[in-house]
Order: sequence, then C-alpha cells, then structure tokens
Amino acid sequence: MPFAAALSTNSSTSAAIAEVCSQLRAALADVGQPDLVLLFFSPHHALRAETLAEELGRRLAPRVALGCIGEAIIGNDREIEQQPALSLWAARWNQPVRLTPFHLTLERTADGPSLLGWPDVGPAEPSQEPFTPARRAVLLLGDPFSFPADRFLTRVNEESPGLPILGGMASGIQGSDQARLLLDDTIHTRGAVGVLLEGELGLRWIVSQGCRPIGTHLVITKADQNVILELGGRTPYEQLRAMWERLSPEDQRLFQQGLHIGRVLNEYQSEFQRGDFLIRNVAGLVPESGALVITDLVRVGQTVQFQVRDAASASEDLHALLRLDLSAHERRPAGGLLFSCNGRGTRMFDQPHHDARAIRQEAGPIPLAGFFAMGELGPVGGQNFIHGFTASVALFEE
Repeated sequence: MPFAAALSTNSSTSAAIAEVCSQLRAALADVGQPDLVLLFFSPHHALRAETLAEELGRRLAPRVALGCIGEAIIGNDREIEQQPALSLWAARWNQPVRLTPFHLTLERTADGPSLLGWPDVGPAEPSQEPFTPARRAVLLLGDPFSFPADRFLTRVNEESPGLPILGGMASGIQGSDQARLLLDDTIHTRGAVGVLLEGELGLRWIVSQGCRPIGTHLVITKADQNVILELGGRTPYEQLRAMWERLSPEDQRLFQQGLHIGRVLNEYQSEFQRGDFLIRNVAGLVPESGALVITDLVRVGQTVQFQVRDAASASEDLHALLRLDLSAHERRPAGGLLFSCNGRGTRMFDQPHHDARAIRQEAGPIPLAGFFAMGELGPVGGQNFIHGFTASVALFEE
C-alpha cells in the first residue's frame, strides 16, 4: 500500500499546490492515481481555497479528496507554525477499499436540530480483538463553530460501536463561516467533511493525551452530573489535600499550574494503565462543600485518578504509546496522519516539530501529514471522543 506526503512553504498558493502535487505524482508514478488525498493548508492560503480544490482534482484526480485549514501544518518531520504551509498526503491501496465521502450539516427540522449527511454505515461489526487493525474507520474534519462534535460522536458510539473516528477540528479561524473544509472539488465553510473507509485498511491508531497520573485510583461514591461530591467516601477537597502532602515539589508545581482527572472507561479491568483513562479538565472546587467540578459527566461507581501535564509528560506519553503499538503489531506503519492540538508545538515543547519527529523517530521515516487542531478526534477505550492537548495519530500498515 503506497503512501506519499509532500510539504511546501511557498507563500504562493498556485506554486505551493503545484509543488506538492508534482512530488506526489512522482512518488506514486508506478501505481497510478491515488485513492485518497488529504490536504492541509495554513490561513495564508485560505482566500484561494477554491483554487486548491480545483488544482488538486486536475493534477491528481483522486477518488476522494479531503482537507481543511489549520493554524499550523504538519508535513513529514516538520511542523510549520505561523508561516505559509501546505501539506499533501496520498494513499493508494493494492486491494479494493470502499471510500464514501460525506458532508455533515446541522439543520433545523420540525423535530428539532438534526445532523444531516451521515452515510449508512450498516450494522455494528463484532468486537475486534485488541490491537487488531480496523477494517472500517472514519476520517473527519470539522468546523468548531458549527459542528456539534460531542453530539455526533455520542451518536456514533451508540449506533456503531467500535467504529473509530480520527481527525480534528479546523483551526486558525476566529468565528463562524471562516472555516475552509475541502471535499473533492468543493469548499465548505460549515459542518464537517469526512470519508468512511471500508476494506483491508491496515489502520491502527494511538491517542496520546499527554498526562501522567498522580496519587492513587479513587472510586466516585457520590456525584451529580459533572460534579463529584465524594471520592472514596470523602470530599474531593479532603482527598486532594491528603494527596498534596505526598507529592514531590515538582508535582505540586504542576498541580498548581493545571490539574486534570482521568476517568477509567472499562470498569471491568482489574488493573489500569496508560491509555485506559479519558482525560478531562478540573474546572474548580466548590468551597462550601469541597465538591469537584469537572468537564465531563460522571456517576457513582466510576474509577478516577488525578493527572498532571507538562512537556516531559506529554513527550514520554507519546513515545511510550508509539512503542506499545509497534510491539503489538507484526507489520510496520507505512504512512500516517497526525492531528495535534494547537496548544502543543512550541507552545508546549522547547523544540519545534516535536510530535512529527517523535512519530518518525519511533515508526521510521513514514510519509506523514496533518495539522494543529482546535480539538482532536480519536478513540479511547473503544469509544470516540473530542480531546484537548492531545496527539491523535492514524497509522496505516505496510
């Protein structure tokens, strides 16, 4: 399954798209037209997005083209921030793969708001064994101002359990109708665009939430929606105060900079490890009661653990998950897509290009493309979520 990627930092839109298309044509010369291409471009090219769509079809004629605007653009081992950039990625499968493109929009109907455009994905597939590459998946790019990602992902989790959705929300925009979402030869400014992939994809993924646990696991013993009233029979404030006294000075510093909480997604596990927690923000404490407000719904009986995040934790988590993936599969990755949070990059790490180079350091010099998103999409514990400060990575096998 050949994959190819090319990056241009030319400020001229016409020159940039010509450059990357020429490189991809050369890379795929022996296998023919690409099945799927993804194009990511910085705001510098937004005014000529229609030109990008037209030139992409004329020069490469892919079966499906998908793309969006991004604050920063990823191409191979580089992350281009605050400069013109255009990144193109292509795939050509040796065996039949069904591609179903779609455009999702939120419309008002007589029965209330409805999400239109979702293709018929059919009944849910039987549960796959752990670390088995997916035979069906969705790549999705959305407008953060008009697309209800949480509502959509909840619906998919309920109706098509086990269907992974990977992607991100467009960035580098300030409000509604500023998004540029590319689907084949059309540019959309609202909703989401995507493609349903079906067949021998050889697709696997990692979602690096970049946090490190502190303290011990605790069970919620009293809760109300997104408010934890009791943890292990004590108020969250009491548990936090007891934990604080046992933390190292460094963890106390990270605690003060921003505390997070991880919710275990599979309560039937006897042990919890990296990747078993869904990370959410701690919004604050209620002084009168000692209750804890978080950015997620919780219920009695769930297991949680407090988490901290910094550059070192985020780097270690990404490298560790990549190594875990590589050790669990016989086949190496041959191509990848990276949807990284716009709070990462040089805003988090001392050196540029961190996430892109971490992937290629672990997986080898695979063709890689992506962008910095305003919300990253990816499965954790078998369910799809929208994340923050996360690196969501799709890896396609050789």
